[in-house]
Amino acid sequence: MSTPEDNAKTVNRYLELAAQGKADDIAELYADDATVEDPVGGGEVHIGREAIRGFYGALPASGAQTQVQTLRALGNEAAFHWTLNIDLGGNKMAIDIISIMTFNDEGKIASMKAYWGPENVTQ
Repeated sequence: MSTPEDNAKTVNRYLELAAQGKADDIAELYADDATVEDPVGGGEVHIGREAIRGFYGALPASGAQTQVQTLRALGNEAAFHWTLNIDLGGNKMAIDIISIMTFNDEGKIASMKAYWGPENVTQ
């Protein structure tokens, strides 16, 4: 069984990989039957590792940074407030996000929901 400390490490690894745009490595953090809803209420729920890999394939391979404001890992869940900063060659944006992850007994991410909308994006 994973511990809250293990789950916090997975969150930090997830954010590190997101900044690097490493979709394959991010997908490996997820359980085979995991779900991703990003943003919540904004469209498709990605189910399964292959769909999740495809979703993260849209991340830029460079020019991104992540910054955690708050991280709480308790039981088999983690909630974290963070910012994704992206520099697309002179066009910079920041997305202010609150994410919730649940973890299975093996420490894999079972679900992730990201709460943000257009009002949370600044240029």
